[in-house]
Amino acid sequence: MNTIPSYSGARISGCWTLRSDGSGQESLDRLLPSVSTGLSPRKRTTSQCKSEPPLLRTSKRTIYTAGRPPWYNEHGAQSKEAFVIGLCGGSASGKTTVARKIIEALDVPWVVLLSMDSFYKVLSPEQQTLAASNDYNFDHPDAFDFDLLTHTLRKLKQGKSVKIPVYDFTTHGRQKEWKTVYGASVIIFEGIMSFADKKLLQLLDMKIFVDTDSDIRLVRRLRRDITDRGRDIEGVIKQYNKFVKPAFEQYIEPTMRLADIVVPRGGGNMVAIDLIVQHVHSQLEERKLRWDMAALASAHQAQPLPQTLSVLESTPQVRGMHTIIRNKETSRDEFIFYSKRLMRLLIERALSFLPSQAHVVQTPQGEDYEGRTFHGKRITGVSILRAGETMEPALRAVCKDVRIGKILIQTNQDTGEPELHYLRLPKDISEDHVILMDCTVSTGAAAMMAVRVLLDHDVQEDKILLVSLLMAEMGVHSVAYAFPQVKIITTAVDKKVNDLFHIIPGIGNFGDRYFGTDAPPDWSDEEMDEPSC
Repeated sequence: MNTIPSYSGARISGCWTLRSDGSGQESLDRLLPSVSTGLSPRKRTTSQCKSEPPLLRTSKRTIYTAGRPPWYNEHGAQSKEAFVIGLCGGSASGKTTVARKIIEALDVPWVVLLSMDSFYKVLSPEQQTLAASNDYNFDHPDAFDFDLLTHTLRKLKQGKSVKIPVYDFTTHGRQKEWKTVYGASVIIFEGIMSFADKKLLQLLDMKIFVDTDSDIRLVRRLRRDITDRGRDIEGVIKQYNKFVKPAFEQYIEPTMRLADIVVPRGGGNMVAIDLIVQHVHSQLEERKLRWDMAALASAHQAQPLPQTLSVLESTPQVRGMHTIIRNKETSRDEFIFYSKRLMRLLIERALSFLPSQAHVVQTPQGEDYEGRTFHGKRITGVSILRAGETMEPALRAVCKDVRIGKILIQTNQDTGEPELHYLRLPKDISEDHVILMDCTVSTGAAAMMAVRVLLDHDVQEDKILLVSLLMAEMGVHSVAYAFPQVKIITTAVDKKVNDLFHIIPGIGNFGDRYFGTDAPPDWSDEEMDEPSC
C-alpha cells in the first residue's frame, strides 16, 4: 500500500516502513524473546469485544457494526476484502479513542472494532498461581493467543463470520459463550501488541502507532486504576515502573518503525486523524463493488432452466391458487389464505429433497414396516425479512421444533446495491440443512446475498434449499450460476422482469399485500424490506 506521512500538528516526520533489505523482519524476530514473568492482573472482569452493541451512534449517523455491503460479484465470487487498520501503542496511549474518532470521521456505515484484549491465552494452573501473586506478565507477547487472533482476523477480513472469545480477567479463562462478529467495510484492530506478529502484520492494510508521552500515559493509568479500580497510588506506580514501562520499551516502542503513520498526542491530534481518513476513503473507493443489475439481467438470456430447479407440478389446484393470489382484486384475507396453502405445499416439496435413509419400525400389528427417516443432524429455516417470514408457520407446521434464523437485506438507494442490515442465525448452523425462504425472487440479488451469508457461516452449499412462491427466470439463473449446488424450489417461474425489476406478470409486492401495507406508487422489488430479488 502507499504510505502517507506521520503528522504531529507542528511537524511532519517521515513515515516508518519496513525496509526492503529485510531488516524490518529481523527486528520482528528480536521482538519475540522467551517469556518472562511479572505484572499484576488487570481488574476488568471480562474483555470487551468492541463490535457490540451492533449500533454505534455518532454525531453524523448510525454506524452498523453487525452488517456489511455486498462482498461478492454477480458470479458469487469474492470481491475485494475488507480494509484492515492496525492500531498499536502503549497502555493508556489512547488507541480506542483514536479508533472511535477515525470511525466517526470515516462516515461509513459498516465497521468492526476488534480488541486484542479478547485474545489473552487461557492460563495453566501454574500460571494462575503466578497471576494471583501479581507475578505473571500480561504485557509480554507470549500472553496472547496469536494463532487464534490471526485466524480470526483473516476470516473477518474475508467477510466471513467469526466467533470472538470473551476473556474473564477474574478467572484468567475464556467464558463459555463467545461473541459472533460479521464482516464490514473497515476493520479496526487495536492492542498493545498489534505489530508483534509477522503473520498478523500481513493482514493489516494500514498500520498506525499512537505515540503518547509516557508521563501522560502514567497519569491516565493513575486516574483509571485509583478511580475505577479502587487501587492505591503506591501500587499503581510500582506496577508501572516494574512491569508496564519496561514492557513498553522492550516490546511495544520498537514496533513504531513498522508503522505507516505515527499519531502523536493520540485522539487529540485531529489533523493526523483527518489525513488517515482521507487515505482510507481513497482505498475504499478503489475497492468499491458496483452491483451491475443490467449485467445480471442479461447474463443468462435464452439459457435453459438449470437442473437444480424444481417447480411444483402445475395441477388445477395449484394453478387455481395462483389465479387467486395474482388477481389484483383479491382481498387481503383471500390472499393470505391461498398463499398459506401454497406455502404448505412448497415446504412439503422442499422436504422431499432432504437426504433420507431406510428405517424399519414395528406396527401395532407386530409387523415390520420399511420406511424412511431424515439422514442429517438438523433442519434449520432462515427467512429473508420481511416477506420470507410469512413462510415460517408452514415450515413449523411440518417440522417439529425446527430452528429459525432471520436475515434482513435492503437496497442502498444511492448505489442500488443489496446490503445486509440484520442477521440472526442459530448456533452451529454450519452442521444443518438450511431451508432459505423468500416469497418472491426477481433478479436474485437478495437471494444470492443470503446464500453468501450462509456460506460465510460455513453452511455447506449442497445443504442449502432456496424456496420461493414465485421466481423470475432471471433470478433462477443468477442463483444457479453463482451457486450451482443450491437446490431451488418454487411453485411457478415467470419469464420476464421489467425495467423496474418487477416480475412479469408477477404477483405485485407480496409483503404489502400480505401485511396490508401500501407500497409507494413507484415501488420497486429492489427497494422494499422484502426485495423480490
